[in-house]
Amino acid sequence: MSSIALNVLPIFLLILIGWALVRTRLLKASVGDGLGDFVFRVAVPVLLFRTIAEANFQGQSPWSLWVAYFSGVAVTWTMGHFAVTRLFGQDGRIGVLAGVSSAFANNVFIGLPLVSRIVGDQGVVALSILLSVHLPVMMIAGTLLMERAERIAGGAEAQPIGKVLRTVGHNLVTNPLVVGLVLGALFHLGGMPLSGPIKVVVDQIAGIAGPAALISLGMALNKYGLSDGVRPALVTSTFKLVLLPATVFAASHLLGLSPNWTAALVLTSAVPTGVNAWLIANHFGVGHGLASSTITLTTAVGVVTVSAWAWLLGT
Repeated sequence: MSSIALNVLPIFLLILIGWALVRTRLLKASVGDGLGDFVFRVAVPVLLFRTIAEANFQGQSPWSLWVAYFSGVAVTWTMGHFAVTRLFGQDGRIGVLAGVSSAFANNVFIGLPLVSRIVGDQGVVALSILLSVHLPVMMIAGTLLMERAERIAGGAEAQPIGKVLRTVGHNLVTNPLVVGLVLGALFHLGGMPLSGPIKVVVDQIAGIAGPAALISLGMALNKYGLSDGVRPALVTSTFKLVLLPATVFAASHLLGLSPNWTAALVLTSAVPTGVNAWLIANHFGVGHGLASSTITLTTAVGVVTVSAWAWLLGT
């Protein structure tokens, strides 16, 4: 367990350092915003590009990986939705936010560095395959369900499904993570090796993606904190840190995934809730307290639960 803690603890210490830099006013919050933009638009896309371009898939089908992960997402999202609407009497819009908060893991800013450190290259390959569809699936599902809940609970005018899909599609096509994955796939399929000065530059940028992502996330956490909705957030946080990785673990075993791919999926599903929950809440103007409280709680407790999952996996 001590060796596992040595692998997990640095991940959360980097987040804590980022939080402390802004909290103590050593750096301005705007610096964190700039660092986060660099990570999202440059460093992580380059890391994903390199991972896919140089990947060895060892003949494993991505479909079993996707089914294993998203079956866990479906169960957890549904449980989060019904728990908050039935137990706490919230309307469907808050229910959607509860589902998102319970099932949307921070795969990029925490999952990638964690899997890279604990599982290694094969784990990063598995996570990259997941990321190729994770953002589109989760954002489309969240947006469509929230649009529907808005019509039912908020009396909003129905948006044509085509318009909603076009908006989400445009956002995805221009998303730097998607661009990095697509370019990496093209290099991989074309058999074009990375070498020379280009390889050196790509390796150097990819190498700083993990630490920079974690520090920028810590700096961003100063925007959130605990707010109203703490009681339902305790439920969504439990679902996020316990139920989601448990269901992903069970599905991975049922589908016969390799130990490395199973570990990668379970560990990334066990990380704290992603900031996307806050972004969806902010866009639709509901559930800010639930989203921010879940992000804060899962990040604070995550160091313990992620370590426990790593121990159970034997990594």
